[in-house]
Amino acid sequence: MMLNKIKKYTTFILLATIVLSASSCKKWLAEQDVDPSNLSPETYYTIPAHAEAAIASAYAQTRFINGGAGIFANNFSLLEMLTGTAKTETGQNTDLNNLIGLSYNGDNVFVNNWWNGAYSVIAQANLVLQKVPGINPMDAAQKKRILGEAQFLRAWSYFYLVRLFGDVPLITEPVDAASPQLTPARVSRDSVYSLIVSDLTSAEASGLPWMDATGRASLGAVKAELAEVYLTMAGFPLNKGAAYYKLAADKANEVITSSGYGLFSNYFDLHNQAQENRVEHIFQIQYSAGIADNPNQGILLPNFKAVSAYGTEIGSTVPTRSFYNSFEPGDLRAVDRQGFFYTSYYNEGSGALKDLAAPYIYKHFDVVAHGTAGVAGTAISGLNWMNIRYAQVLLTYAEAQNEVGGPTQAAWNALNAIRTRARLTTPALGTFTQATFREAVWRERWHELCYEGITWFDMLRTRKVYVDATNSFDNFVGHKFPENGATLTEKHLLLPLPTSEMQNNPNLTPNNPGYQ
Repeated sequence: MMLNKIKKYTTFILLATIVLSASSCKKWLAEQDVDPSNLSPETYYTIPAHAEAAIASAYAQTRFINGGAGIFANNFSLLEMLTGTAKTETGQNTDLNNLIGLSYNGDNVFVNNWWNGAYSVIAQANLVLQKVPGINPMDAAQKKRILGEAQFLRAWSYFYLVRLFGDVPLITEPVDAASPQLTPARVSRDSVYSLIVSDLTSAEASGLPWMDATGRASLGAVKAELAEVYLTMAGFPLNKGAAYYKLAADKANEVITSSGYGLFSNYFDLHNQAQENRVEHIFQIQYSAGIADNPNQGILLPNFKAVSAYGTEIGSTVPTRSFYNSFEPGDLRAVDRQGFFYTSYYNEGSGALKDLAAPYIYKHFDVVAHGTAGVAGTAISGLNWMNIRYAQVLLTYAEAQNEVGGPTQAAWNALNAIRTRARLTTPALGTFTQATFREAVWRERWHELCYEGITWFDMLRTRKVYVDATNSFDNFVGHKFPENGATLTEKHLLLPLPTSEMQNNPNLTPNNPGYQ
């Protein structure tokens, strides 16, 4: 329950157990330097090291995205199953099946986990924002940076919550048993977005570096997130229109012209541990093998086809054949083990190559953990999980700039960069109208950003769904998924609030439309 989570994380938790390893250049490592049983928020925040441990704990909470969601499933699957581009090869998780069939309610474990997970990040960020300013002596630049990171993480979490649930409680300081915020009411989406924008603009001024190879939030991450926020505010349900498309385009362009980021020359580097937190990866969820393992590798494997060093191969989140077939002929992203998919792999991860007769997700595939030709896998993954990358920024810029006044050369260049890497030819700028360029960018977002937790939010803000068979777009409400016949309705524009939360907090009522 959110209420329990808020209480739990506003008393001392993980403040001294998760710290940043400067030597690893990317991971949060467990390190116990004091006995936490003797500490409280009032006594703990006394030296700069405590501030570093506190912000590291906030980062650690972001791993809820890939946390467990019952048998054979993890939380990230929620954002994929709702799009119609993913399915499962195991039918043992009822909550997962209900997502696929669009028949979920507030008892669904995925719904609960996304609510609780996001508020756990917020609770820890609020604790940092309240307690770190009082630590003295402390280097002013260090303090300012940590507060900026906390603001980024709080905004990042509320951005998920407001898109998934709409009006949500806005909690901006630690909560204890005596606080009126223990049973908070929901506030309007406008109010939530106001906080998100305020936090991100404050984080912009906090002295963050443009890039940060340690995996911490950077200025590039803040600006990229803000561009996506403005793009979302321009569309449904806020419909703020042209002014916010301009804000989105300008903010994305700041990242593009920073010279700090770029596209990898090959797709393998997207899941190459040597390239984490750099070049195309603007922000990632951090993992470290043997310390904080990436839990998704077995989930994404084919269902017991013996292609990995892992003993458990689940196949609970795999591409639909219709979406895989929608990639253009010659698109490198659909080529086996060169792009985003694999249709063959090595027996037990390192033996003879064998055909799998279906596509699976290669974009998140950890070769070190699974194995490769002649090299046995470790069955322990430390691969980071991509969250914001430069390709998304390019497509956000292209879409937003087009909405400002039609396709421009700069917007075309951004779209073309994505297609050129995929070895596709982009029609000349003069052949596009504003409407045809808009759909061209949407198609690239569907194909380039697939299985990264982005497609569902594109569906919500555009109220459109990509139709695999016709390479066109359908209205969100009334769209029927070809894989299973499930139909999107008005109520699916929001998730239900978790039943347990509403039972414990009467101030949350009423639930979102269409849910009891």
